[in-house]
Amino acid sequence: MSWQWPEEPISPPWRTLSVIVPVYNEQKTLSEIVRRIRDVDLGTLRLNTEIILVDDGSTDGTRELLPGLAELPGVRAFLLPRNRGKGAAVRAGIEHATGDFLLVQDADLEYDPRDYPILLRPILEGRSSVVYGSRFLGEHKAMYYWHQVGNKLVTMIGNILYDTTLTDMETCYKLCTRAVAHSFTLKQNRWGFDPEMTAKILKRGHRIYEVPISYNGREFDEGKKLNWRDAFVVIASLVRYRFTE
Repeated sequence: MSWQWPEEPISPPWRTLSVIVPVYNEQKTLSEIVRRIRDVDLGTLRLNTEIILVDDGSTDGTRELLPGLAELPGVRAFLLPRNRGKGAAVRAGIEHATGDFLLVQDADLEYDPRDYPILLRPILEGRSSVVYGSRFLGEHKAMYYWHQVGNKLVTMIGNILYDTTLTDMETCYKLCTRAVAHSFTLKQNRWGFDPEMTAKILKRGHRIYEVPISYNGREFDEGKKLNWRDAFVVIASLVRYRFTE
């Protein structure tokens, strides 16, 4: 028998991360967050990136930026006819996403796309099909005290209702496989979106893997939109979806 060169190992096929960016009145930061996302090199993970921009009825000039951004490779943009809320924008993004993995990214620069490899690794290594980035496990700019109290309160209630041990249920960074994202229908348009998504993931038996991320919270004069009243919407949604679909 003649000697032959060993066959080259077959590399796994490249897959795609869909980054869904809900946008509402983020004229000052939208172009920068798109630049930061595109600067993240996922080549070592054999991943391509597509960016799905969904404008939720902005009135500050944001919509005028979208045609130019959509000309960039890997970027697509969609317009909702009127303001309906972050949940509606994310839902539209999921409908248009073509990737194997879906990640929500706010446009306000509070979350750092350089954390993508940290978020992706548990999924790529087969440890989980859902990963959340926790602001309380990693380095972060100090939050407003009552915002932190509110976040910990709703997270605790979620843990009790769904028998889990999350540290940051309200994080923007929610990453899941395409199969998980399409295994349920999201209905909430506004701040009820986060608890609804978490509730439906947990009720389907998926254990959420948390990883530490960095966080640079902005101030109210920089455009922060969350207020204490939203905590009641979150809690009501957690209770509702514990006992209904």
